[in-house]
Amino acid sequence: MLKKIFFAIFFVILLGLAYLTLWPVPINPVAWNAPKNVGYVGDFAPNMKLASLKTLAIGEQHGPEDVAGRIENGMMYIYISTQSGDIVRIDPIANKHEVFANTGGVALGLQFAPPGILGGNLIVADAHKGLLSIDDKGTVSVLTNKTDDGSPILYADELGIAADGKIYFSDASTKFGAEAAGSTLAASLLELMEHGKTGRILVYNPADKTTKTVLDNLSFPNGVAMCPDDACFLFAETGTYSIKRHWLTGLKAGVTDTIISNLPGFPDNVNKGQDGRYWVGLTSPRSEALDNLSGKPFMRKLVQRLPASMRPKAVNYGFVFAIDMNGEVLAQYQDPSGGYPLTTGATEPGDGWLYIGSLGADVLGRKDIRGERF
Repeated sequence: MLKKIFFAIFFVILLGLAYLTLWPVPINPVAWNAPKNVGYVGDFAPNMKLASLKTLAIGEQHGPEDVAGRIENGMMYIYISTQSGDIVRIDPIANKHEVFANTGGVALGLQFAPPGILGGNLIVADAHKGLLSIDDKGTVSVLTNKTDDGSPILYADELGIAADGKIYFSDASTKFGAEAAGSTLAASLLELMEHGKTGRILVYNPADKTTKTVLDNLSFPNGVAMCPDDACFLFAETGTYSIKRHWLTGLKAGVTDTIISNLPGFPDNVNKGQDGRYWVGLTSPRSEALDNLSGKPFMRKLVQRLPASMRPKAVNYGFVFAIDMNGEVLAQYQDPSGGYPLTTGATEPGDGWLYIGSLGADVLGRKDIRGERF
C-alpha cells in the first residue's frame, strides 16, 4: 500500500515537473538586465498629493484610460476612452455625461486634431481597430489599421498629433495583439514578460494616407507627445522604465535619447500639458520578481506556466508626474494606497483641473491645480 502511494506521489511530481518545463507557452523570453530599482526617492519621494481626488461620473463604464478636453460653445468638455470602446463626453461643471461614440473595440489614446486637420475630429488609438477618426456626430472611420508594407497594427495605444497633421502613435506589440490576447492588460503582460521588443512607433500622414514605421525594436512603447515646434516627440518605453525623446528635425534628426531612466514604476501615457509641461502616469510599481528574472528567460517561462494569480501583476498605486521636454521633474503626485487604481496618466486641458486616467476606476478622478507652482 505504501509503495503504491509512493509511486502515485512520484508520478504526480513527475507530471508537475514535466508541465513546468515542457508545456507550451506563448512567450519566448529574451534575457536583459533590468536596472536596480532604487524606489521612491529623490524627485519621486512618496507623498499623498493624489489622495482624495474629486471625481466625475462616467456611467456604467470602467477604465477611463485617456482624457481629451475641448472648448465647445465657451465651455470645456471632457472626453474619455473606456475599455468598452465607448467614448464618453462629460460636462465637468454639471457632472453630467453621455456616450458620444463607440469604436467597436477598446479605445485607448485620445487627442483632438488641430483645426483644419481631419476636420478637427477626435483621433483615437484603438487597441483592436487601429487609428480612428470620430467626427462631431460620433461617426467613426478607420484612418489606418496596417502599415504600408501590409503589417497589421495589433495594439494601437497612444498618439501625438503634429501641426502638419501627421499622427505619431505607438503600436505596443506586433506579436501580442490586444484582441487576440483577450484584453489590453493580458497582451501587455505577455509582451513585458517576454521582453522581445516587438513594439514600434508609427506615423500616419493624412495628406497621402500613408502609414510608416518611425522606430521599432521597442519594449512596449506607450504614451506619445509632440515637442515644441514638432522638433521631436516624447514617448514612454514601458518595458525599460524610461521616457525617451526622438528627434524629427535639426542636427539630431533621427536620434533617440533617454530623458528619464530607471523609473520606480511602469510608465504609461505621456500627455502634453500647459506651459511646456508633459504629464506621465505610472500604472503600477515595478515588480521585484520580474526584475529579478530579467536575465533568466528559462525561469520566466516557468513562471508563465503558473496560475495567473501566482504571476507578477499590476499593483494599485496612484502616481502621476510632470516633466519638461528634457526630463526635469516639475511636479509629482502620489497615493500609495492606490485608492484611485492603476493610474495611466494625466491631462491638463487648461480649465484649472488635472484629469487622471485609470485602467480600472469606475469614475474619472481629477485634481484642482489652480494655484500650484510648477
